[in-house]
Amino acid sequence: MKQTTLNLHGRLFDLSTPQVMGIVNVTPDSFYAGSRRHGEESFRQRVEEIIEQGGSMIDVGGCSTRPGASLPSEEEEKERLRPFLAFMQREYPTLPLSVDTFRAGIAAWAVEVYGADIINDITGGAGDPNMFCTMARLGVPYILMHMEGGLEGMHHEVDYKPNVETAVLDFFIQKVATLRELGVKDIILDPGYGFSKHTADNFRLLGQSGKAFHSLGLPILTGYSRKRTVWQTLNTSPDEALNGTTVLNTVALLQGTADILRVHDVKEAVEAVKLVQALRAALGESSQDFNSIYQ
Repeated sequence: MKQTTLNLHGRLFDLSTPQVMGIVNVTPDSFYAGSRRHGEESFRQRVEEIIEQGGSMIDVGGCSTRPGASLPSEEEEKERLRPFLAFMQREYPTLPLSVDTFRAGIAAWAVEVYGADIINDITGGAGDPNMFCTMARLGVPYILMHMEGGLEGMHHEVDYKPNVETAVLDFFIQKVATLRELGVKDIILDPGYGFSKHTADNFRLLGQSGKAFHSLGLPILTGYSRKRTVWQTLNTSPDEALNGTTVLNTVALLQGTADILRVHDVKEAVEAVKLVQALRAALGESSQDFNSIYQ
């Protein structure tokens, strides 16, 4: 049976209906300029926008992973995150907050000092050997993303054998087993679209993810928002990738592999969730008509 709740500091957060996580970047060089925020007025504007448009979670990052970006030091990452974390702790303490970091020290600091609810690690533990043990100690949900080659390999395209979905599933099985042995209870899977994968592999992984990952019984996060796979395929740019993002988010929702949609554009993602939920209700979860949509 699939896990449908997260324990956020003793509060149960419901995932029985897909949730939308709005992105906030406090970096000067995020690949999508529209997600960058600096200063309390800008923070407030963005958080209120996410809430008003139906978002129920926030993910903040202080370290850009765009191609060619320079990784900040741990202290610089802290300095970028601190104003936003303090703002959220003071103004929106009950709004679920995920911190996007691969550093165990940042994770512990964000949770213990500012009450962050979730840690989102794009390296799946490869970026810091202390991350898994730190997550076990902190006791907060952990987003486990697939990526091959660590930070240096995040933008290198890997040839997966026999196929990408099997490689990602094997990765998840091994990492989840390690996390469970350490005592980590709430794990969210992120297939890592756009990281260490060919464009064709990103599409194949999306198309096969329902069959590949449902057996693990864990919530799945889909993060396709305005990524290169979208805008290069359409021969446009990140600024013009909203429609393409919504199409791929809808595919993930139809397959049941988007318990959380991590997005720059909250309104459109919330609308996609509502429409797919209406379709499910009309056809019935187990109907052959509905299953045929995404098989």
